[in-house]
Order: sequence, then C-alpha cells, then structure tokens
Amino acid sequence: MRSCVSFCGLFLIGLLVLPTLADEAKNAPQAKSLFDGKTLEHFEVPQFGGDGEVAVKDGVITMGQGVMLTGITYKKDDLPKTNYELTWEAKRTMGIDFFAAATFPVGDSHCSFIPGGWGGAVVGLSNIDGEDASENETTKYLAFKDDQWYQFKLRVTPKKIEAWIDGKQMVDANIEGKKIATRNEVDLSHPLGFAAWQSGAEIRKIELRELGNDKK
Repeated sequence: MRSCVSFCGLFLIGLLVLPTLADEAKNAPQAKSLFDGKTLEHFEVPQFGGDGEVAVKDGVITMGQGVMLTGITYKKDDLPKTNYELTWEAKRTMGIDFFAAATFPVGDSHCSFIPGGWGGAVVGLSNIDGEDASENETTKYLAFKDDQWYQFKLRVTPKKIEAWIDGKQMVDANIEGKKIATRNEVDLSHPLGFAAWQSGAEIRKIELRELGNDKK
C-alpha cells in the first residue's frame, strides 16, 4: 500500500511539474541564425592583408588559406554584450594553425576563442589580463584533424566565459575583476567575427541565443 501511495504521489507531482517545464521551454529564447547559408548578408570580409578568398557554397562559408589572417565579420547592430550563447561548426581544410577563431563581445570589450593556435593544438581565450590563449589559465591542448567538422559553443555571462568543443567543456573562466581584450591582429573582427591563421577553413551553422538576465 505504501508503495502505491508513494508512486501515486510522485505521479501527481510529475503532472504538476511537466506543464511548468513545458512553459519554460516554450518561453526560452530561441537561437537565431546569423548566417543564412546562401550569402554573406550582414557579414563583411575584413582586409587583414594577404587574405585568402572567401566564398559561400552549399550552406558553407569557405575561407581560403591566406598569408596571415582570413576571416568574416558580422556587422549588424543587434548583438548582446553578455548573457548569450554562440554556436558554430567548422573544419580546417589546410594549414596547421587556428581555423575558426571567434571574436565576440564581452560587456564593453571583446575576447577571442582560439581553437588550434600556436602550431595547431592550443585552445583558450585571448586575452585575459594581457595574457593570450597560450599563456593564461584557459590554456589547453587538443589535436585537430583536417577535413573533420567540429561543433563549438561559447557562453558569455557577466561572471564567466565558457566554451565547449564537441560537447566537451574546454574553457570555464571566471572573468570578474579581470581585463578582457583581444590581440591587435583581430581588431577587424570586432564586434563578432571568425578568422583562420595561415589555414584554409569552412564554417557553417552560426547561431546566437540570448540567455535570461539571471544567468551568472
């Protein structure tokens, strides 16, 4: 009898909770696509110097290998400065360095997430307190394979910057009281951009989702 009562009680609680969860999911902000899969509308191709060719084909942005940086910059004035998630997929097609570095807003400043820098393996944020991804507390190492798609996710909140690659968390940085900035090389990627260093790359499925203001 007790088992029946307990089960019935849990069942009733579940019936009460499920509508609430459904309402929360329904009201949660939806991700919006920044790339329409057909054109570079709302993007510019910054002239870093010695850039590779940038084109769109079959739902993919192709960035040819350049002398140094090749990239795209989102220029539409609708970006949040905090409490958001940015996701994208990318692969390196040639070269041995970073292939989908994302520069993004962090409050009134900007930061860059570097996948595969400094010869192909360094992952981290540039810059924190003047130190780049190869020398601060976010430095990690990951071997990237050419012609393999990787899924990336960034989360920016007032207290943290977090990043995942293929669902594995690579960055969990407390940014309270710290100076967040970018290296001069990617100034043309502000406010939001993607760049490859001496590498060819393909990028697709660029999406941004705003989070609630209660996120830590």
